Amino acid sequence: MSLRPTVDFLLYQWLDAEKLQARERFADHSRETFDAVLDTSERIAREKYAPFNRVVDTEEPRTETEPDGTLRVVLPQATYEARRAYAESGLLSAAQDYDIGGMQLPYTVEAAANSFFAAASISIGSNLLTSGNANLLMVHGTDLQKQVFALNEFNGRWSGTMCLSEPQAGSSLSDVATRAVPDGEGFESDPLGPRYRLKGNKMWISSGDHELTENIVHLVLAKIPGPDGKLVPGTKGISLFIVPKKLVDTNGQLTGVRNDVALAGLNHKLGWRGTTNTLLNFGEGKFPVDGKAGAVGYLVGQPGEGLRCMFHMMNEARIGIGMAATMLGLAGYEASLDYARTRTQGRPIGAAGKDASQPPVRLIEHADIRRMLLAQKATCEGALALLLYCARLVDEQHTGTPQQADEARLLLEVLTPVAKSWPSENALEANSLAIQIHGGYGYTRDFPVEQYWRDNRLNMIHEGTHGIQAMDLLGRKVRMEGGRGLALLAARVQATIEKAQAHEALHHDAAALASALERIGQVTRAAWAGGDASEALANAVPYMQAFGHVVIAWIWLELAVVSIATKSEAVSIGLIGAKSYFYHYELPRIDAWLRVVESRDMTCAQLPEESF
Repeated sequence: MSLRPTVDFLLYQWLDAEKLQARERFADHSRETFDAVLDTSERIAREKYAPFNRVVDTEEPRTETEPDGTLRVVLPQATYEARRAYAESGLLSAAQDYDIGGMQLPYTVEAAANSFFAAASISIGSNLLTSGNANLLMVHGTDLQKQVFALNEFNGRWSGTMCLSEPQAGSSLSDVATRAVPDGEGFESDPLGPRYRLKGNKMWISSGDHELTENIVHLVLAKIPGPDGKLVPGTKGISLFIVPKKLVDTNGQLTGVRNDVALAGLNHKLGWRGTTNTLLNFGEGKFPVDGKAGAVGYLVGQPGEGLRCMFHMMNEARIGIGMAATMLGLAGYEASLDYARTRTQGRPIGAAGKDASQPPVRLIEHADIRRMLLAQKATCEGALALLLYCARLVDEQHTGTPQQADEARLLLEVLTPVAKSWPSENALEANSLAIQIHGGYGYTRDFPVEQYWRDNRLNMIHEGTHGIQAMDLLGRKVRMEGGRGLALLAARVQATIEKAQAHEALHHDAAALASALERIGQVTRAAWAGGDASEALANAVPYMQAFGHVVIAWIWLELAVVSIATKSEAVSIGLIGAKSYFYHYELPRIDAWLRVVESRDMTCAQLPEESF
């Protein structure tokens, strides 16, 4: 299936997106309005993003030195045009309220619409970060912070970032060293929020500097020194600040004063080359404000609550990264499928072996090529379904009954590490298979699949590495609230198993999933049976790999049940084929992963360093 029929099936046949219009928030919408948004997204992605994917890869961001010694980022014109088209479409605020210029679209539809852009060119623009930044402020900001900063991000005037990592700390947020000190007398009474001066360095800041928008709103994690002048150790001392590139007034107008935020340089990456990735210096005195060094920042929420606030954006970004990985995988799948259908190579194998007198056949006629195509299809379409399911949970959380909202919240907690990491790992492998199908051509820049692989390799790292997500899943998410989130997920999986048992063709798969689900429960308990976190978490990554495989197996069984019920032959054949591949080739792999978790194997943890 092409992307649009797949999206339509998932939205309307499986997730019943049309039923959302019965809820008050979405009452003005219908299948027609949902389709119109998808049509618009598909068109902009096709016209403004896809044709320039290679351009932004080869003409990656660079800097020019201005007469005053400052650095200016130079981007291809295509990036400006793509960003402008996206902003003018209203998609930045698609799920927001009418009274702030939004469409009040279900997040499920918004996520589906954004999938087209991710497939067309993942590294054009900063839309994911901008909407995530603004969404955080809508939850944790003051009314004026929402009005001045969030709304100007939603309307496309400004863009947003998240500034967490530091050169010396990486993902270890406990070691954040950026300082924030009160900015003189009356700092607490600034209308834009308690005003501080920040000094420090932030690394790996996507879209940290550019001229795509008139201003950039940085959300910065920093520590407020205690009475002794020392920073509070650990994450409890972290606060969150709005630090605009250019200072603004209470009406959201630029004051003409540059904030003390300086671009120190660009990181030149393996992939995602169309997005600027920066090292930013805050408060070094490059652009003094009122004659003083220190970047002006406005406190969001309460002191010491910065990480809690930032998790709102981080979790949204993690699901977004899962979608990015998935769509890169699907882009590679579509490219390799097209190549396999048109490229002739080799002869068919008959009873007597290959017959050299016969003409060469298309690649897709070879069994191993079909295996690699099916692996990509099963991985990426399954991941897309999971991510849209997560988006549907967001809608349940915001518009469902109190019970529905609470269950959706817990399920999202459990599924977020999987939604980020499983596609990041497995869609990357799908991209590798796309290269393999192309043979030597896949390794060249004559075909797009090498770029898809390079772009995808980053997704296992940013927004929390694979290891971080795994420890979050096994160390916290499956145990939180007494394991209630895991129990909720298990109940939904069990419900699917019972539905599948009504179809004779799905009996074997239902039994396989039931067995896998039971193993997850057993191994989760076994991992923590000794009460030693170092033992339990030593094999957190294999646990997450197995857990993710079980989740995707559940998704595929769900889709199989729905495809049988809809009796849509064109869709059903492809879905059943992908489901069968996953159950025959992928699900059995969980046994090896779970064995080391269950036994609390310490081979890796205890090997002496000198043995490496």
